[in-house]
Amino acid sequence: MSRLNERNVALAGEIIGRYPRPRSALIPLLHLAQEQHGYITNEAMVHVAELVGATPAEVYGTATFYEMFKFDEVGHYCINVCNSISCHLLGSGDLLEHAEHRLGIKAGSTTADGRFTLEAVECMAACTDAPAVQVNYRYRYEVTPDVFDQLILDLTSGSLDGEIPQHGTLARVRQHIPADLAAGNVSPDVPVGPAWMADGR
Repeated sequence: MSRLNERNVALAGEIIGRYPRPRSALIPLLHLAQEQHGYITNEAMVHVAELVGATPAEVYGTATFYEMFKFDEVGHYCINVCNSISCHLLGSGDLLEHAEHRLGIKAGSTTADGRFTLEAVECMAACTDAPAVQVNYRYRYEVTPDVFDQLILDLTSGSLDGEIPQHGTLARVRQHIPADLAAGNVSPDVPVGPAWMADGR
């Protein structure tokens, strides 16, 4: 079943409750769907649309704007090699070619065992530590071919499991806001005057 499971439907209700309008929870719910499946299924987009009162096309249109959302199955580890100017000047092109050779795949592909997906991506905002690589969106800086090879060995051996979760996991600790500590969302349809006018001055 590719819709949100029962546990995640309950989490979705909690997340939606944090916002004055259900549609405001769209992106967090897409992350929830991706965490469940490792990517966002068509059925999950339909389910999210039902939960927030949008059309599936609106959900898809929002999701496709963001590079972090995937719509096809990816490897357990999604490795992104930055290809923007700072990284490129410091060797990311050679690094990507080395990564392709090391993994036996071209960028945009997944290894036959389903362990690694390799992607060339645009700026990761780590220009001062180029060339930069991400594994499931966890950064690695100043990556050389030798450093990349060691990274692959560490990922394969499981020695980084405590640091790098399976693809789709945004965070290991899920935020939970007790009702008595919530900010008290107000509908945007309710007019609220400037705070300085509240005391009659």
